[in-house]
Amino acid sequence: MENLHNRKGIDNSNNRPPRGFTDIFRRELGLSHPNGFARRFSASEVLVNSLNLYAKLDGHEGCVNAVEFNSTGDLLVSGSDDRQVMLWNWASKTRLLAYPSGHTDNIFQTKIMPFSDDCRIVTSAGDGQVRLGLLREDGEVDTTLLGKHHGCVYKLALEPGSPHIFYSSGEDGLIQHFDLRSSSATKLFCCSSSTGKQIPSKIGLNSIVIDCRNPYYFAVGGSDEYARVYDIRKCQWDSAGNSDQPVHTFCPRHLIGSNNVHITGLAYSSFGELLVSYNDELIYLFEKNVGMCSSTSYEDLKNNHEAQVYSGHRNAQTIKGVNFFGPNDEYVLSGSDCGHIFIWKKKEAKLVRLMLGDQRVVNQLEAHPRIPILATCGIEKNVKIWAPLRNDIPPLPGNVKEIMEANRQGREDRSRVTLTPDVIMHVLRLQRRQTLAYIERRHSRADIVSDEEDAEGYLLGLLDGDASSEEDSPGNSRDCNIS
Repeated sequence: MENLHNRKGIDNSNNRPPRGFTDIFRRELGLSHPNGFARRFSASEVLVNSLNLYAKLDGHEGCVNAVEFNSTGDLLVSGSDDRQVMLWNWASKTRLLAYPSGHTDNIFQTKIMPFSDDCRIVTSAGDGQVRLGLLREDGEVDTTLLGKHHGCVYKLALEPGSPHIFYSSGEDGLIQHFDLRSSSATKLFCCSSSTGKQIPSKIGLNSIVIDCRNPYYFAVGGSDEYARVYDIRKCQWDSAGNSDQPVHTFCPRHLIGSNNVHITGLAYSSFGELLVSYNDELIYLFEKNVGMCSSTSYEDLKNNHEAQVYSGHRNAQTIKGVNFFGPNDEYVLSGSDCGHIFIWKKKEAKLVRLMLGDQRVVNQLEAHPRIPILATCGIEKNVKIWAPLRNDIPPLPGNVKEIMEANRQGREDRSRVTLTPDVIMHVLRLQRRQTLAYIERRHSRADIVSDEEDAEGYLLGLLDGDASSEEDSPGNSRDCNIS
């Protein structure tokens, strides 16, 4: 295990350009106020079009399924099929720490607890475990089992601003509450369907997110078509039953009653909008409070405001996330089975950028909390950092229509077969193993490289200016992040 060099690990002053670099850059653009510059520049389509590969963080020996910035954006944590957790100073492209998580299966989520001096990292994995990594002053790491689910735990959700509290959701449908000041997890309830006249059934969960504008609310999504929002104040703690009801339920009209789709990813915007990504379907944005509440019927849901739709990608092979980008969440991000990163304008749902992000599949995308930086990961064994480095503004690729049409055709071909979610998950696992075995024998495509390595100084200068303002693993029982 590597020691954590420089416990704060953030200075790296010898690697940065002079402090006045970004001031000169801003003056050239006629933007004298740092915060005004950052917000306008970060929200511009010019910036999105200038995103380019800044760094590839190599070190993992398996697919990277989890990537997350800490609350200040100085550090990045990643988790992989190799069951290792790695902490990075992404700006200097250096690994600060690597430690065995204690998990016995692929890691699917890693998060640094806020206000913990970056010393507490919580993780979840395919073994159903939720674990804590505690970084000691001597550079060693103590790992502890906090709780367990039956089945994979793909996502954790941190209570905003809390160094102690977070939630987990699992394939067993269970939602658990964790307080690091306590020695045990609290079982909240098991998510189940209660649609129409059908007998309620367990909903296996793939995602959980907390509304940052109203932290009492959290949304979950999984093995059916409905995204459900709950109020933690109304949950029955340590409830053995399924009596807890969502305060809102969201679903596109045409998917209501469907039995062949499920949700893989959720994200809340800073305005309370809920973004939902469906397996082998599309991405939908729901306005706040336009879902069905507990006192209305599913017929009423069909009459609600239609969601904004984002299309062009393909989400069939993995449990993909979805996210926002920009200081006011002006853009929507998704990975794709075709290996590309899709970036749409949130309001118009216009595709503004298509970048090759992985030789196979892009799974997760995380935006920096303060500046226009993007981290992505997928089937490859590294984390990629994207930054506004290009001087020329590239158009969409010449074959963008062919890529989108192939993704659409794949969705439609598969949609002609009506299967239960359990059968779909089983078939995809088998298909995934066969496909990867074939791909490994093919000649690999050329590595994705940065067009402007010498632009590193520009990015580090931007970081310095912002900081000064106010404002593939053998022996695993599962292969990569494939459902």
